Amino acid sequence: MMRFTILLALLVATTTSCLAADVPPPTFVDVAYGPHERNVLDVWLAKSDRPTPLVVFIHGGGFVNGDKASIRGKPVVTQCLDAGVSFASLNYRFREHAPIQDILRDAARAIQFIRTKAPEWNIDPAKIASYGGSAGAGTSLWLAFHDDLADPNSPDPVLRQSTRLAAAGSLNGQATYDLREWEPILGKSEFQRPQQEAIGFYGFKSVAEAESPEGDRVMKDCSMLGQITPDDPPVILACAQPGGEITDRSHYLHHPKHSTAVGDRCKAAGVTARVIAQDEDPHDRSEFEKSVVGFLLVEVKR
Repeated sequence: MMRFTILLALLVATTTSCLAADVPPPTFVDVAYGPHERNVLDVWLAKSDRPTPLVVFIHGGGFVNGDKASIRGKPVVTQCLDAGVSFASLNYRFREHAPIQDILRDAARAIQFIRTKAPEWNIDPAKIASYGGSAGAGTSLWLAFHDDLADPNSPDPVLRQSTRLAAAGSLNGQATYDLREWEPILGKSEFQRPQQEAIGFYGFKSVAEAESPEGDRVMKDCSMLGQITPDDPPVILACAQPGGEITDRSHYLHHPKHSTAVGDRCKAAGVTARVIAQDEDPHDRSEFEKSVVGFLLVEVKR
């Protein structure tokens, strides 16, 4: 049994290595989708005679670091291209540049921009999915559940486009960016954000501003949980973190209770949601990522 396990591990490692070596460079690099220097994306275009679906990767990093280039060379890019699905990876502003509610709208604008490029890039604008890890996971869920941000009367042609997705995936993501909702999900914890840090997450200057009607509106708008409705697209939520008692800040931020909370709310609303927990299916992150992308490929190719 031990020999079989070792051989299987070597086979998986060799296959992954070969796949990674075959990942092509992006078709276009650092395409600007907005005015900030971090409003850029890379895109890999699949070869096809007809418009292709698109899977978008949004990197993690707590909204303070990370980069779109982290996906380059990974076999999930080839997984999409081989399936006839184009792939994109985007950057967004960090919290030093903007509050969370504006960062989320960077990702929304990227989706809208891609739709303006759909004829040129041979992309089917109705078949765009998004996924990511941690911050990128939560952002993808926010895009999936938020009402369409398209403004048909905007003088900016990008903002006239839809922000809606055909499907979304979460890897070790959060349930909501309305931080008031975390304690009911995770319980009281020594690792939760101090009040001043929580206020700064939204760019508020004071407790009074956070507790104002406008502050309440901003925080509710950042909630994924609070915006789930029956017309939302299917989602997959994978968490490689163990359950149980919270052991540190990272565990608090990525605890599987985040995923199960979203899954339960989706189930109650009649939205398709697949939840893969560490206890149910113990794999490393790369295996979870393949599962998430595989789910998205099925949905965008329907």
